Amino acid sequence: MLRSILLFVILCLLGIFPAVSAEKPNILFLFADDQCFETIGALGLTDIETPNLDRLVEGGTTFTNAYNMGSWSGAVCVASRHMLNTGTFVWQAQKISENIGKKELPNPDWPDFAKENLMWSQLMSSGGYDTYFTGKWHVRADANKIFDVARNVRGGMPKQTEEGYNRPFQGQPDPWSPFDPKFGGFWEGGKHWSEVVADDAIDFLKMAGAEENPYFMYIAFNAPHDPRQAPKSFIDRYPLDRIEVPENFLSEYPYKDQIDNRPSLRDERLAPFPRTKYAVQVHRQEYYAIITHMDEQIGRILDALEASGKRDNTYIFFSADHGLSVGHHGLIGKQNLFEHSTKVPLMVVGPNVEAGKMNPSPVYLQDIMTTSLELGEIKKPDHVKFASLLPVLRGESNGYESIYGGYLKSQRSVTKDGWKLLLYPNVPKALLFDLSNDPLEMNDVFGAHPEKVQSMYAEFLKLQKDTGDTLELNAVFPELSR
Repeated sequence: MLRSILLFVILCLLGIFPAVSAEKPNILFLFADDQCFETIGALGLTDIETPNLDRLVEGGTTFTNAYNMGSWSGAVCVASRHMLNTGTFVWQAQKISENIGKKELPNPDWPDFAKENLMWSQLMSSGGYDTYFTGKWHVRADANKIFDVARNVRGGMPKQTEEGYNRPFQGQPDPWSPFDPKFGGFWEGGKHWSEVVADDAIDFLKMAGAEENPYFMYIAFNAPHDPRQAPKSFIDRYPLDRIEVPENFLSEYPYKDQIDNRPSLRDERLAPFPRTKYAVQVHRQEYYAIITHMDEQIGRILDALEASGKRDNTYIFFSADHGLSVGHHGLIGKQNLFEHSTKVPLMVVGPNVEAGKMNPSPVYLQDIMTTSLELGEIKKPDHVKFASLLPVLRGESNGYESIYGGYLKSQRSVTKDGWKLLLYPNVPKALLFDLSNDPLEMNDVFGAHPEKVQSMYAEFLKLQKDTGDTLELNAVFPELSR
């Protein structure tokens, strides 16, 4: 904890006196990778077993419209995690991520934060928190330098062997197995990575129990990212006749090349083209199994928190960096702006948080960072753009008026009041979905609602400005810019 003490002394010398109080709540942040919002059993959207995530649903408030803002990269997790740890919107987070570690930044108007590399954990430290990290980091900064304790810091994903791509074909032997350790991946030293993360978290809770300071724990699973591996007993829970193919299944998405989801994209190479219902069933089988295995590890962590005696003064946040297609719309990965890839599970459990509540307010998952600052009585720096969830939890706010989405230069979206306008500049094509009546985004109603299209596009242009998006679309969609 020496780093926290040194930071406290430096801040005091600068005339900044962070309040340190044993009464401040602890923060336990549990983070999944590639987990679609629909894969929580208690929500009834998918036939999946998640008894411990269900405990969080039953014990707290679940946000049913929580989003990731988008990505500048096919590695959507990189963008999501930089937004989360910097508090900045997607395009500014891109600039910061590209310049972390450089002595000179090209734009002198960037906030001091970007120059000093201060991140979420460092802000929590400035408020008197002991900080702990384990698991997937995938941020262009050294976790060992910005957390008091960091263990098993991992990159984007375990190595996927070539046998794990372009599979399976019905009636042919599958060259890959999700439970055979010979394929490596999540299997390391006889132990699954998710189990290692849980071991670390449990140890952290024991360490924190001996300290007087409040704690901030950032517990980041690589699961359920591919290679979607789990012990055989978990695969066996999901026989193929139990797996339902998504209603919006397509053999191929018609605009895949123009929206940068072409077959050469790594995520999309996991399953054969054209898609088959059999291949989607197998991939979803493995997806559900690794989620259920991760859920078991989360149960171990929650049990350890109860045993620590600090449960009553701890806020638990669970979310994921983004969703995943796994067969929706003929897609496998997350490089798109459909609901299955941009929406994530988000549960909050803690003092004065209503139990068993479903909150439909539109929010961003990165709001968790700002929420923790407010809980820790830490002043929100000017560079942090995301909002706190606390006013929404108290019923004082309905969240954001509209949600922005951006992926590379090929996709843009705005979601508001149950409608989504989806823009494909490279096609060019604009789609409109009535999410209230068509949550699976199967029916484009662009031609039937011209006034709604105009109002949604005007709203998008406002969001573009707010988020620093400089992509010029008026020349591409002149009919929308009237």
